[in-house]
Amino acid sequence: MSTTPFPSLGPPPWPARLTRASLWVGAGGLLLILICGPAYRFGMVGVRAALLTLVAGLVILVAATLLTIIGLLVASARKVRIPRAAAVVGIIVGLAASGYLLSWIERAKSAPPIHEISTDLADPPAFVAVTALRTQSHAVNPPEYVPLVHGPGGTIIDVPQMQRLHYPDIQPLQLAAAPAAALEAAQRAALRLGWEIVAFVPAEGRLEATDTTAFFGFKDDVVVRVRASAGGARLDLRSKSRVGLSDVGTNAARARAFLKLVEGG
Repeated sequence: MSTTPFPSLGPPPWPARLTRASLWVGAGGLLLILICGPAYRFGMVGVRAALLTLVAGLVILVAATLLTIIGLLVASARKVRIPRAAAVVGIIVGLAASGYLLSWIERAKSAPPIHEISTDLADPPAFVAVTALRTQSHAVNPPEYVPLVHGPGGTIIDVPQMQRLHYPDIQPLQLAAAPAAALEAAQRAALRLGWEIVAFVPAEGRLEATDTTAFFGFKDDVVVRVRASAGGARLDLRSKSRVGLSDVGTNAARARAFLKLVEGG
């Protein structure tokens, strides 16, 4: 009795292998992106390592997404069976995540290389209570307002000039209210924005707070100063990052959101 051996199926065609491999590689890149923020936030890595991990994850994700697209197109043209649904989902997730990160990087490139904002550039509000917190956290940027900082390649950056050029709308806020009422409005706005109040000193017209960014957990400090002025009160704000040369526009966005809330009551 003769027997016929089963035909050998052999390895899957290369488009299928490419698609499966690129999906796994893309998942690894996405994992690097997702863990870099929490890893820094919980003190597992430094800020430089966290940012390098983010960039590495982005490069891997973009490359894997492109390879998945190639594998899907070739497999469709050759009528090769591949995990099509997984490939489509991987492509959508890869394009969405990489597109968002690339747009964030583009915004970072266009932002001025400064890490603090003040509504009063001639007499910036001074930190008092948060100074100790910045020392305890080993903040790289000093608590004082520094008008001239060293930029890339040894260049000198004029911080007030940069702010006037890029954020001319950030100005002192004039309120038709008593200074005490204006400071209370500032406190309400800070709490609505989720800031941690560090000091509230009505006798000095001062409020200090810390705002923590969502993903990386970067801590930026804010001081609000309220003084009596003609017809009411003048409110000034200063917001400064603890680390980094550039804040990617975060302090300016924070100042705008705060001033809008206070002005709206």
